[in-house]
Amino acid sequence: MLVLKFGGTSVGNTQAFAQVAEIIARARAQDAHVVVVTSAMSGVTNTLVHAARAAADGYEQPYREARSDLLLKHQLVAGQLIEDGVERAAYGRLIDERLRSFERLCHSIYVLGELTARGLDVVSGLGERMAAPLLAAVLRAHGIAAEWVDAAEIVVTDANFGGATPLIEPTCARANARLRPLLDQGKTPVVTGFVAATSEGIATTLGRGGSDYSAAILGACLQADEVQIWTDVNGILTADPRIVPGAKTTPELTYIEAAELAYFGAKVLHPKTILPAIEALIPIRVANTFQPDGPSTLVLPETARDGAVKAITAIKHLTLINVEGRGMIGVPGIAARTFKAVAAVGANVLMISQSSSEQSICFAVPEGDAPAVIQALTAELAQELTRHFIDQIRAIHDVVIVAVVGAGMRGTPGIAGRVFSALGEARINVIAVAQGSSEVNISLVVDENDAEAAVRFVHAAFFAEA
Repeated sequence: MLVLKFGGTSVGNTQAFAQVAEIIARARAQDAHVVVVTSAMSGVTNTLVHAARAAADGYEQPYREARSDLLLKHQLVAGQLIEDGVERAAYGRLIDERLRSFERLCHSIYVLGELTARGLDVVSGLGERMAAPLLAAVLRAHGIAAEWVDAAEIVVTDANFGGATPLIEPTCARANARLRPLLDQGKTPVVTGFVAATSEGIATTLGRGGSDYSAAILGACLQADEVQIWTDVNGILTADPRIVPGAKTTPELTYIEAAELAYFGAKVLHPKTILPAIEALIPIRVANTFQPDGPSTLVLPETARDGAVKAITAIKHLTLINVEGRGMIGVPGIAARTFKAVAAVGANVLMISQSSSEQSICFAVPEGDAPAVIQALTAELAQELTRHFIDQIRAIHDVVIVAVVGAGMRGTPGIAGRVFSALGEARINVIAVAQGSSEVNISLVVDENDAEAAVRFVHAAFFAEA
Protein backbone atom coordinates (compact mmCIF):
# COMPACT_ATOMS: atom_id res chain seq x y z
CA MET A 1 0.00 0.00 0.00
CA LEU A 2 1.14 3.53 -0.82
CA VAL A 3 0.05 6.79 0.80
CA LEU A 4 0.57 9.82 -1.46
CA LYS A 5 0.32 13.34 -0.08
CA PHE A 6 0.13 16.37 -2.36
CA GLY A 7 0.96 19.85 -1.10
CA GLY A 8 -0.69 23.13 -2.02
CA THR A 9 1.55 23.87 -5.01
CA SER A 10 0.93 20.33 -6.31
CA VAL A 11 -2.79 21.18 -6.55
CA GLY A 12 -2.29 24.86 -7.30
CA ASN A 13 -3.94 25.09 -10.74
CA THR A 14 -5.45 23.13 -13.60
CA GLN A 15 -2.12 21.86 -14.95
CA ALA A 16 -1.03 20.77 -11.48
CA PHE A 17 -4.24 18.79 -10.92
CA ALA A 18 -3.73 17.02 -14.25
CA GLN A 19 -0.14 16.18 -13.30
CA VAL A 20 -1.28 14.80 -9.93
CA ALA A 21 -3.81 12.57 -11.69
CA GLU A 22 -1.01 11.12 -13.83
CA ILE A 23 1.18 10.47 -10.76
CA ILE A 24 -1.68 8.68 -9.00
CA ALA A 25 -2.36 6.57 -12.11
CA ARG A 26 1.31 5.53 -12.16
CA ALA A 27 1.21 4.70 -8.46
CA ARG A 28 -1.87 2.53 -8.94
CA ALA A 29 -0.05 0.65 -11.69
CA GLN A 30 2.66 -0.09 -9.13
CA ASP A 31 0.30 -0.91 -6.26
CA ALA A 32 -3.49 -1.24 -6.53
CA HIS A 33 -3.94 0.07 -2.98
CA VAL A 34 -3.26 3.81 -3.02
CA VAL A 35 -4.50 6.37 -0.48
CA VAL A 36 -4.23 10.04 -1.42
CA VAL A 37 -4.00 12.94 1.04
CA THR A 38 -4.36 16.47 -0.30
CA SER A 39 -3.72 19.97 0.99
CA ALA A 40 -5.82 22.95 0.01
CA MET A 41 -5.01 24.63 -3.30
CA SER A 42 -2.06 26.98 -2.91
CA GLY A 43 -2.99 30.28 -1.29
CA VAL A 44 -6.49 29.17 -0.26
CA THR A 45 -5.84 28.68 3.45
CA ASN A 46 -4.17 32.08 3.70
CA THR A 47 -7.15 33.68 1.95
CA LEU A 48 -9.63 31.99 4.31
CA VAL A 49 -7.71 32.95 7.45
CA HIS A 50 -7.13 36.54 6.31
CA ALA A 51 -10.83 36.98 5.57
CA ALA A 52 -11.91 35.58 8.95
CA ARG A 53 -9.47 37.79 10.83
CA ALA A 54 -10.60 40.81 8.86
CA ALA A 55 -14.21 39.99 9.80
CA ALA A 56 -13.22 39.92 13.48
CA ASP A 57 -11.69 43.37 12.98
CA GLY A 58 -14.96 44.70 11.55
CA TYR A 59 -14.44 44.32 7.80
CA GLU A 60 -16.98 42.50 5.62
CA GLN A 61 -15.52 43.07 2.17
CA PRO A 62 -12.58 40.60 2.46
CA TYR A 63 -14.74 37.56 3.15
CA ARG A 64 -17.20 38.50 0.42
CA GLU A 65 -14.37 38.90 -2.07
CA ALA A 66 -12.79 35.66 -0.83
CA ARG A 67 -15.98 33.74 -1.53
CA SER A 68 -16.06 34.94 -5.15
CA ASP A 69 -12.33 34.42 -5.73
CA LEU A 70 -12.30 30.91 -4.26
CA LEU A 71 -15.41 29.89 -6.19
CA LEU A 72 -13.74 30.97 -9.44
CA LYS A 73 -10.41 29.30 -8.53
CA HIS A 74 -11.98 25.88 -7.95
CA GLN A 75 -14.56 26.06 -10.74
CA LEU A 76 -11.81 26.87 -13.24
CA VAL A 77 -10.16 23.52 -12.53
CA ALA A 78 -13.48 21.68 -12.55
CA GLY A 79 -14.53 23.30 -15.81
CA GLN A 80 -11.33 22.32 -17.62
CA LEU A 81 -10.75 18.83 -16.23
CA ILE A 82 -14.22 17.38 -15.53
CA GLU A 83 -16.02 16.75 -18.83
CA ASP A 84 -19.06 15.02 -17.39
CA GLY A 85 -21.75 17.65 -16.86
CA VAL A 86 -23.48 15.81 -14.03
CA GLU A 87 -20.19 15.35 -12.17
CA ARG A 88 -19.24 18.99 -12.71
CA ALA A 89 -22.64 20.20 -11.52
CA ALA A 90 -22.43 18.04 -8.40
CA TYR A 91 -19.07 19.55 -7.51
CA GLY A 92 -20.45 23.03 -8.23
CA ARG A 93 -23.22 22.47 -5.70
CA LEU A 94 -20.78 21.16 -3.10
CA ILE A 95 -18.36 24.06 -3.37
CA ASP A 96 -21.20 26.58 -3.39
CA GLU A 97 -22.46 25.03 -0.15
CA ARG A 98 -18.98 25.15 1.39
CA LEU A 99 -18.49 28.81 0.50
CA ARG A 100 -21.95 29.82 1.69
CA SER A 101 -21.10 28.18 5.01
CA PHE A 102 -17.82 30.13 5.05
CA GLU A 103 -19.67 33.39 4.38
CA ARG A 104 -22.20 32.72 7.14
CA LEU A 105 -19.44 31.89 9.60
CA CYS A 106 -17.51 35.04 8.72
CA HIS A 107 -20.66 37.11 9.12
CA SER A 108 -21.09 35.68 12.63
CA ILE A 109 -17.47 36.52 13.38
CA TYR A 110 -18.08 40.05 12.07
CA VAL A 111 -21.15 40.51 14.28
CA LEU A 112 -19.44 39.15 17.39
CA GLY A 113 -16.15 40.93 16.69
CA GLU A 114 -14.25 37.83 17.82
CA LEU A 115 -12.47 34.93 16.14
CA THR A 116 -11.90 32.05 18.54
CA ALA A 117 -9.29 29.32 18.02
CA ARG A 118 -12.15 26.86 17.54
CA GLY A 119 -13.74 29.07 14.90
CA LEU A 120 -10.42 29.54 13.13
CA ASP A 121 -10.04 25.75 12.84
CA VAL A 122 -13.40 25.52 11.11
CA VAL A 123 -12.48 28.29 8.66
CA SER A 124 -8.92 27.18 7.93
CA GLY A 125 -9.97 23.59 7.19
CA LEU A 126 -12.38 24.57 4.42
CA GLY A 127 -9.63 24.64 1.79
CA GLU A 128 -8.94 20.92 2.11
CA ARG A 129 -12.68 20.22 2.11
CA MET A 130 -12.93 21.94 -1.28
CA ALA A 131 -9.76 20.43 -2.75
CA ALA A 132 -10.36 16.76 -1.86
CA PRO A 133 -13.73 16.39 -3.63
CA LEU A 134 -12.31 18.28 -6.61
CA LEU A 135 -9.31 15.97 -6.87
CA ALA A 136 -11.53 12.89 -6.53
CA ALA A 137 -13.72 14.16 -9.36
CA VAL A 138 -10.67 14.87 -11.53
CA LEU A 139 -9.42 11.32 -10.90
CA ARG A 140 -12.76 9.89 -11.94
CA ALA A 141 -12.56 12.00 -15.11
CA HIS A 142 -9.21 10.30 -15.76
CA GLY A 143 -10.77 6.86 -15.39
CA ILE A 144 -9.62 6.26 -11.81
CA ALA A 145 -12.24 5.09 -9.32
CA ALA A 146 -11.97 7.55 -6.44
CA GLU A 147 -13.97 8.77 -3.46
CA TRP A 148 -13.22 11.75 -1.26
CA VAL A 149 -13.16 11.28 2.51
CA ASP A 150 -13.27 13.98 5.17
CA ALA A 151 -10.46 13.28 7.65
CA ALA A 152 -12.77 14.47 10.43
CA GLU A 153 -14.38 11.03 10.07
CA ILE A 154 -11.02 9.39 10.76
CA VAL A 155 -8.45 11.44 12.65
CA VAL A 156 -9.47 11.81 16.31
CA THR A 157 -7.66 14.48 18.33
CA ASP A 158 -7.71 16.35 21.60
CA ALA A 159 -9.32 19.79 21.75
CA ASN A 160 -6.11 21.81 21.36
CA PHE A 161 -7.45 24.02 18.58
CA GLY A 162 -4.88 25.21 16.07
CA GLY A 163 -2.49 22.33 16.69
CA ALA A 164 -4.37 19.30 17.95
CA THR A 165 -2.68 16.04 18.96
CA PRO A 166 -4.02 12.87 17.32
CA LEU A 167 -5.29 10.02 19.49
CA ILE A 168 -3.72 7.12 17.65
CA GLU A 169 -5.79 4.15 18.82
CA PRO A 170 -9.24 5.47 17.85
CA THR A 171 -7.76 7.08 14.74
CA CYS A 172 -6.34 3.77 13.51
CA ALA A 173 -9.61 1.97 14.22
CA ARG A 174 -11.52 4.54 12.17
CA ALA A 175 -8.93 4.61 9.39
CA ASN A 176 -9.15 0.89 8.84
CA ALA A 177 -12.94 0.83 9.11
CA ARG A 178 -13.41 3.73 6.67
CA LEU A 179 -10.62 3.30 4.13
CA ARG A 180 -9.96 -0.43 3.77
CA PRO A 181 -13.44 -1.18 2.34
CA LEU A 182 -12.86 1.48 -0.33
CA LEU A 183 -9.47 0.00 -1.18
CA ASP A 184 -10.97 -3.49 -1.36
CA GLN A 185 -13.52 -2.12 -3.84
CA GLY A 186 -10.69 -0.88 -6.05
CA LYS A 187 -11.26 2.78 -5.17
CA THR A 188 -8.66 5.38 -4.31
CA PRO A 189 -9.66 7.34 -1.19
CA VAL A 190 -8.83 11.05 -1.44
CA VAL A 191 -8.55 12.25 2.15
CA THR A 192 -8.43 15.82 3.39
CA GLY A 193 -5.09 16.64 4.98
CA PHE A 194 -4.61 18.97 7.95
CA VAL A 195 -8.15 18.62 9.33
CA ALA A 196 -9.45 16.37 12.10
CA ALA A 197 -12.07 16.33 14.87
CA THR A 198 -12.43 15.52 18.53
CA SER A 199 -14.24 12.38 19.62
CA GLU A 200 -17.35 14.58 19.97
CA GLY A 201 -17.03 15.67 16.32
CA ILE A 202 -15.76 19.20 16.97
CA ALA A 203 -13.53 20.40 14.10
CA THR A 204 -9.80 20.68 14.82
CA THR A 205 -6.63 21.04 12.75
CA LEU A 206 -3.15 19.56 13.06
CA GLY A 207 -1.39 22.92 12.67
CA ARG A 208 -0.06 24.59 9.55
CA GLY A 209 1.73 22.10 7.34
CA GLY A 210 -0.19 19.31 9.03
CA SER A 211 -1.16 17.53 5.80
CA ASP A 212 2.22 15.77 5.93
CA TYR A 213 1.32 14.66 9.44
CA SER A 214 -2.07 13.41 8.21
CA ALA A 215 -0.37 11.27 5.58
CA ALA A 216 2.10 9.77 8.05
CA ILE A 217 -0.68 8.99 10.54
CA LEU A 218 -2.73 7.20 7.89
CA GLY A 219 0.37 5.41 6.63
CA ALA A 220 1.10 4.12 10.12
CA CYS A 221 -2.50 3.10 10.79
CA LEU A 222 -2.84 1.28 7.47
CA GLN A 223 0.68 -0.23 7.65
CA ALA A 224 1.66 1.32 4.32
CA ASP A 225 4.79 0.24 2.48
CA GLU A 226 5.74 3.84 1.76
CA VAL A 227 4.47 7.38 2.40
CA GLN A 228 5.21 9.75 -0.46
CA ILE A 229 5.30 13.52 0.03
CA TRP A 230 4.83 15.21 -3.35
CA THR A 231 5.93 18.84 -3.38
CA ASP A 232 7.63 21.34 -5.71
CA VAL A 233 11.30 20.43 -5.10
CA ASN A 234 13.42 17.41 -5.98
CA GLY A 235 13.48 15.89 -2.51
CA ILE A 236 15.61 17.20 0.34
CA LEU A 237 18.67 19.07 -0.92
CA THR A 238 22.14 19.39 0.55
CA ALA A 239 21.43 23.10 1.09
CA ASP A 240 18.90 25.78 0.19
CA PRO A 241 19.35 26.20 -3.60
CA ARG A 242 18.63 29.92 -3.26
CA ILE A 243 21.85 30.16 -1.24
CA VAL A 244 23.84 27.35 -2.87
CA PRO A 245 22.93 27.04 -6.56
CA GLY A 246 24.95 23.81 -6.77
CA ALA A 247 22.93 22.06 -4.03
CA LYS A 248 22.06 18.46 -4.87
CA THR A 249 19.32 16.07 -3.87
CA THR A 250 20.24 13.82 -0.95
CA PRO A 251 19.20 10.30 -2.08
CA GLU A 252 18.73 8.92 1.44
CA LEU A 253 18.37 10.27 4.96
CA THR A 254 17.77 8.60 8.29
CA TYR A 255 14.77 9.56 10.39
CA ILE A 256 17.00 11.41 12.85
CA GLU A 257 18.75 13.34 10.06
CA ALA A 258 15.42 14.42 8.59
CA ALA A 259 14.23 15.48 12.05
CA GLU A 260 17.34 17.58 12.61
CA LEU A 261 16.99 19.26 9.21
CA ALA A 262 13.31 20.01 9.81
CA TYR A 263 14.10 21.46 13.25
CA PHE A 264 16.83 23.68 11.86
CA GLY A 265 14.82 25.29 9.12
CA ALA A 266 14.51 22.83 6.21
CA LYS A 267 10.83 23.20 5.29
CA VAL A 268 10.29 20.25 2.94
CA LEU A 269 9.00 17.98 5.72
CA HIS A 270 6.70 19.04 8.52
CA PRO A 271 8.64 18.38 11.77
CA LYS A 272 5.95 16.06 13.15
CA THR A 273 5.66 14.03 9.97
CA ILE A 274 8.29 11.48 10.80
CA LEU A 275 6.94 10.65 14.27
CA PRO A 276 4.30 8.11 13.16
CA ALA A 277 6.70 6.78 10.53
CA ILE A 278 9.43 6.17 13.10
CA GLU A 279 7.09 4.09 15.24
CA ALA A 280 5.82 2.09 12.26
CA LEU A 281 9.23 1.98 10.46
CA ILE A 282 7.66 3.26 7.24
CA PRO A 283 9.91 4.86 4.59
CA ILE A 284 9.00 8.39 3.50
CA ARG A 285 9.80 9.55 -0.01
CA VAL A 286 9.98 13.25 -0.89
CA ALA A 287 9.51 13.88 -4.62
CA ASN A 288 8.72 16.65 -7.10
CA THR A 289 5.20 16.68 -8.57
CA PHE A 290 6.44 18.61 -11.59
CA GLN A 291 9.45 16.35 -12.22
CA PRO A 292 8.13 12.93 -11.18
CA ASP A 293 11.02 11.13 -12.86
CA GLY A 294 13.60 13.43 -11.28
CA PRO A 295 15.67 12.74 -8.15
CA SER A 296 13.90 12.18 -4.84
CA THR A 297 14.85 11.56 -1.21
CA LEU A 298 13.98 8.41 0.72
CA VAL A 299 13.87 8.76 4.52
CA LEU A 300 14.62 5.46 6.26
CA PRO A 301 15.33 4.09 9.75
CA GLU A 302 18.96 3.58 8.72
CA THR A 303 20.98 4.28 5.57
CA ALA A 304 24.29 3.13 4.16
CA ARG A 305 25.84 6.40 5.39
CA ASP A 306 27.66 7.00 2.12
CA GLY A 307 28.57 10.49 3.32
CA ALA A 308 29.39 11.81 6.76
CA VAL A 309 27.56 15.10 6.15
CA LYS A 310 24.17 14.99 4.43
CA ALA A 311 23.09 18.64 4.41
CA ILE A 312 23.72 22.14 5.70
CA THR A 313 20.81 24.32 6.74
CA ALA A 314 20.20 27.54 8.65
CA ILE A 315 17.56 29.02 10.91
CA LYS A 316 17.33 32.81 10.94
CA HIS A 317 15.92 35.65 13.05
CA LEU A 318 17.39 34.54 16.36
CA THR A 319 18.85 36.18 19.44
CA LEU A 320 21.68 34.63 21.46
CA ILE A 321 21.29 35.23 25.20
CA ASN A 322 24.29 34.93 27.51
CA VAL A 323 24.11 34.50 31.28
CA GLU A 324 27.65 35.28 32.47
CA GLY A 325 29.44 35.47 35.81
CA ARG A 326 32.47 34.11 37.63
CA GLY A 327 30.26 33.58 40.66
CA MET A 328 28.35 30.87 38.79
CA ILE A 329 31.26 28.42 39.11
CA GLY A 330 30.24 25.45 41.19
CA VAL A 331 26.86 26.94 42.13
CA PRO A 332 24.17 24.30 41.55
CA GLY A 333 20.79 25.21 40.10
CA ILE A 334 21.73 28.22 37.95
CA ALA A 335 21.02 26.38 34.69
CA ALA A 336 17.78 24.94 36.04
CA ARG A 337 16.52 28.36 37.13
CA THR A 338 17.63 29.91 33.86
CA PHE A 339 15.58 27.54 31.73
CA LYS A 340 12.70 27.57 34.18
CA ALA A 341 12.43 31.31 33.53
CA VAL A 342 12.62 30.74 29.77
CA ALA A 343 9.90 28.09 29.94
CA ALA A 344 7.68 30.37 32.00
CA VAL A 345 7.38 32.81 29.07
CA GLY A 346 6.83 30.02 26.55
CA ALA A 347 10.00 30.64 24.55
CA ASN A 348 11.50 27.92 22.36
CA VAL A 349 15.23 27.29 22.92
CA LEU A 350 16.90 26.20 19.69
CA MET A 351 20.47 25.70 20.89
CA ILE A 352 22.35 25.64 24.21
CA SER A 353 26.07 25.96 24.90
CA GLN A 354 27.88 26.16 28.24
CA SER A 355 31.55 26.82 28.90
CA SER A 356 33.40 24.04 30.70
CA SER A 357 34.41 26.55 33.41
CA GLU A 358 30.70 27.12 34.13
CA GLN A 359 31.22 30.89 33.83
CA SER A 360 28.59 31.29 31.14
CA ILE A 361 25.52 29.72 29.61
CA CYS A 362 24.29 30.86 26.23
CA PHE A 363 21.26 29.81 24.27
CA ALA A 364 19.40 30.89 21.14
CA VAL A 365 15.74 31.90 21.03
CA PRO A 366 13.55 33.43 18.30
CA GLU A 367 14.20 37.17 18.24
CA GLY A 368 10.56 37.96 19.01
CA ASP A 369 10.84 36.08 22.32
CA ALA A 370 14.07 37.76 23.44
CA PRO A 371 12.63 40.76 25.37
CA ALA A 372 10.31 38.56 27.46
CA VAL A 373 13.11 36.05 28.11
CA ILE A 374 15.53 38.75 29.29
CA GLN A 375 12.89 40.26 31.55
CA ALA A 376 12.09 36.84 33.05
CA LEU A 377 15.76 36.03 33.60
CA THR A 378 16.42 39.38 35.23
CA ALA A 379 13.58 38.78 37.68
CA GLU A 380 14.50 35.14 38.39
CA LEU A 381 18.21 35.84 38.90
CA ALA A 382 17.85 39.26 40.59
CA GLN A 383 19.58 38.17 43.78
CA GLU A 384 22.57 36.73 41.92
CA LEU A 385 22.85 39.90 39.84
CA THR A 386 22.77 42.07 42.96
CA ARG A 387 25.49 40.00 44.62
CA HIS A 388 27.52 39.91 41.37
CA PHE A 389 27.45 36.10 41.24
CA ILE A 390 26.12 36.83 37.76
CA ASP A 391 27.78 39.77 36.05
CA GLN A 392 25.31 40.32 33.25
CA ILE A 393 22.55 38.93 31.08
CA ARG A 394 23.52 39.91 27.57
CA ALA A 395 21.69 39.59 24.26
CA ILE A 396 23.33 39.32 20.85
CA HIS A 397 20.73 40.12 18.23
CA ASP A 398 20.51 39.27 14.53
CA VAL A 399 22.22 35.89 14.64
CA VAL A 400 21.68 32.67 12.69
CA ILE A 401 22.25 29.01 13.55
CA VAL A 402 24.00 27.11 10.78
CA ALA A 403 23.51 23.37 11.28
CA VAL A 404 25.73 20.70 9.70
CA VAL A 405 23.73 17.46 9.73
CA GLY A 406 24.68 13.84 9.14
CA ALA A 407 24.45 10.63 11.12
CA GLY A 408 27.68 9.54 9.46
CA MET A 409 29.55 12.22 11.43
CA ARG A 410 29.37 9.90 14.42
CA GLY A 411 32.82 8.45 14.89
CA THR A 412 34.23 10.15 11.78
CA PRO A 413 37.27 12.23 12.71
CA GLY A 414 37.98 15.59 11.13
CA ILE A 415 34.43 16.79 10.47
CA ALA A 416 34.58 19.72 12.89
CA GLY A 417 38.04 20.59 11.59
CA ARG A 418 36.78 20.87 8.02
CA VAL A 419 33.83 23.00 9.13
CA PHE A 420 35.98 25.48 11.06
CA SER A 421 38.69 25.53 8.39
CA ALA A 422 36.09 26.49 5.79
CA LEU A 423 34.75 29.28 8.00
CA GLY A 424 38.25 30.42 8.88
CA GLU A 425 39.23 30.70 5.24
CA ALA A 426 36.10 32.78 4.66
CA ARG A 427 36.99 34.94 7.68
CA ILE A 428 33.63 34.24 9.30
CA ASN A 429 33.50 34.58 13.08
CA VAL A 430 31.77 31.79 14.99
CA ILE A 431 29.98 33.23 18.02
CA ALA A 432 28.94 29.94 19.68
CA VAL A 433 29.10 26.20 19.01
CA ALA A 434 27.05 23.20 20.14
CA GLN A 435 27.27 19.50 19.32
CA GLY A 436 25.11 16.86 20.94
CA SER A 437 26.54 13.59 22.15
CA SER A 438 24.70 11.83 19.30
CA GLU A 439 27.05 13.67 16.90
CA VAL A 440 24.28 13.99 14.31
CA ASN A 441 24.71 17.72 13.99
CA ILE A 442 27.14 20.54 14.68
CA SER A 443 25.39 23.85 15.30
CA LEU A 444 27.22 27.15 14.83
CA VAL A 445 25.99 30.64 15.64
CA VAL A 446 27.14 33.36 13.24
CA ASP A 447 26.14 36.94 12.55
CA GLU A 448 23.15 37.20 10.24
CA ASN A 449 25.24 39.08 7.66
CA ASP A 450 27.61 36.08 7.46
CA ALA A 451 24.94 33.36 7.33
CA GLU A 452 24.67 32.76 3.59
CA ALA A 453 28.43 32.85 3.09
CA ALA A 454 28.82 30.38 5.97
CA VAL A 455 26.38 27.94 4.36
CA ARG A 456 28.11 28.24 0.98
CA PHE A 457 31.64 27.73 2.31
CA VAL A 458 30.72 24.80 4.56
CA HIS A 459 28.76 23.21 1.71
CA ALA A 460 31.77 23.54 -0.59
CA ALA A 461 33.94 21.80 2.01
CA PHE A 462 31.81 18.64 1.86
CA PHE A 463 30.16 18.57 -1.54
CA ALA A 464 31.68 18.95 -4.98
CA GLU A 465 29.99 21.82 -6.75
CA ALA A 466 27.75 20.93 -9.66
